Amino acid sequence: MFLFLKKAIKESKIKLNDINAIAYTRGPGLLGSLLVGASFAKSLAFSLNIPLLEINHMQAHILSIFIDDNPEKPKFPFIALTISGGHTQLVVVNSHLDFTEIGTTLDDAAGEAFDKSGKIMNLDYPAGPKIDKLAVKGDINKFKFPKPNVRGLNFSFSGLKTNFKNFTNNQPNDFIKKNINDLCASLQSTIVEILIDKIVKARDQFQINEFVICGGVSANSYLRKELKRLMISDNIKTYVPKINYSTDNAAMIGINGYFKFIKSKFSELSECSVSKYPV
Repeated sequence: MFLFLKKAIKESKIKLNDINAIAYTRGPGLLGSLLVGASFAKSLAFSLNIPLLEINHMQAHILSIFIDDNPEKPKFPFIALTISGGHTQLVVVNSHLDFTEIGTTLDDAAGEAFDKSGKIMNLDYPAGPKIDKLAVKGDINKFKFPKPNVRGLNFSFSGLKTNFKNFTNNQPNDFIKKNINDLCASLQSTIVEILIDKIVKARDQFQINEFVICGGVSANSYLRKELKRLMISDNIKTYVPKINYSTDNAAMIGINGYFKFIKSKFSELSECSVSKYPV
């Protein structure tokens, strides 16, 4: 961690004494990783005698849209759809520090559906980007997979994953290899349809037309194409962070820390890391 800090200080061309506060991820996530980051952040803040800012990882994903080099920024209130390997959730965002969850996954997340289905097709982890690439050459209508009937604004992807597994297991040995492009395109299209359906439903329920789509799966090229269509078909404006800010990154922790810093929302050294941290 110290070597990483030394490199970051050198590349940013600042000195340690130029730092006003230290932001770190408190949760959610793997507890071991969180504890390492929290311990280092707390030690550094204590040694420099500067404020500490605990960050909710999911809030940081949403606020990544406000990083300065994002060309367009949403107006409050907006709805955020966070889609990653571990989370799929809808959140009403009333301000930089005011979040209300309105929907979440009941089982697997969208990114997990991509990765586990990719494993079935013998694709390396993470499978999402590989499925995205292979799907470009495939037919989205070649195979039909069921969309779950989940009430409200919650999500479910375990049924789709199980159906995909059963379908491919009942095929000849060389079926996946011969149909890999069409399988990827059909699977990806189904997952994106589920996400788009919930976006439209959330708009209708809350009468909010601006959405931020964030998290690792927001980098998916087919999803981004369908989001552009959504503006034309349903007058829903979507904002998506640049690719570099879609997956986990330090900048999103920094921007969340900035908004907390200007409101003096400082943290205590005694606060513990939490693996499950509601938005």
